[in-house]
Amino acid sequence: MEESSPIDLLLMGAEAVESKNWPVVSAIISKLNDNLFNQENGNNPFNRLALFFAQGLHWKSIISPLEMPRQTFSRGPNTISAIQMIQELSPYIKFAHFTANQAILEATLADRDVHVVDFDIMEGIQWPPLMVDLARHDDTSLRITAIVTDQETEASIQHTGRRLKEFANSIDLRFTFDQLLMQEEEDFRTIHQAGHTVIANCMINQPHMPSKCLSMVRTFLGGMTALSPKIVVQVEEELLNFAKASSSLSFVEFFCEALHYYMALSDSLVNVSGFTGGYEMCLKVIEQEEWERKLWRDGLCLKGFRPVPLSSSNVAQAKYLVSVFSGEYRVQYEKYRLALCWKSRPLTTASIWAPISRAV
Repeated sequence: MEESSPIDLLLMGAEAVESKNWPVVSAIISKLNDNLFNQENGNNPFNRLALFFAQGLHWKSIISPLEMPRQTFSRGPNTISAIQMIQELSPYIKFAHFTANQAILEATLADRDVHVVDFDIMEGIQWPPLMVDLARHDDTSLRITAIVTDQETEASIQHTGRRLKEFANSIDLRFTFDQLLMQEEEDFRTIHQAGHTVIANCMINQPHMPSKCLSMVRTFLGGMTALSPKIVVQVEEELLNFAKASSSLSFVEFFCEALHYYMALSDSLVNVSGFTGGYEMCLKVIEQEEWERKLWRDGLCLKGFRPVPLSSSNVAQAKYLVSVFSGEYRVQYEKYRLALCWKSRPLTTASIWAPISRAV
């Protein structure tokens, strides 16, 4: 242990957790904390990442869930600035939004009234480009229902709705904004469809996403089935896709995948031109998400839906978007899934799903 690198210590810790050797886990976590805090470069991105994974090992080793520390996700000015930096200097967020919006436009070409139910609207930055495109169509309306999962975010979502209404008025688009407090699948039955074409928009675990557990995602997807959406647009971290496709992974195997995934994500931000001297805030937003996630390893399942191909236009748009950013980003499309990659590792994946009984 004395001569082991931080990566070796993390993997040893994962093996100890899997074998429930708690004294060894405790010793490894203590050694990691000493090494990473005492190094002169202890504030570099990898060491900070290693500290979060060490915390993940601690969570897996403690007996009572009541002992787990709870860190809330705050959205002050620094968080908003970090999100803006990520959006401008990396394709990570734009890839998700542009791909989803293009799929929505293509699915609703012949529809006059479009109703998007948005799992995580946040500041609403996804929607103005779609609103501009819809405003070009004669007599088209857009309704957005934002999902609220806790009372703390309700006020900020209302503010987002007001901004979107002001923007819609400026471009003469008929626009309605609603909120739905989601606690169980039955809550979706209160949504009045009124002849609208319903679209489900599900952004899962993007860097701008608050701490939402996967049970909330399942509740959202399960509740949406009652509304018979024309399509479900889903963008999720590749890490969750991997867990879904490989449910037989041991904890050590999944831990390795998670570690390599976040190393690639951190590397993609550190090496983007323009982050020099200013990238730490952005990295901390993503690190916060890992802090909240507690190393989930159960994937998602869209029952009653089938994947549908993305259009060649959507794939071409994603490739063009990635080409304007510096670094080693690239796009990979296979098996109905469009992935944004850093070097050879997929970071986030977009897919479109339609009800099995419905043609798109």
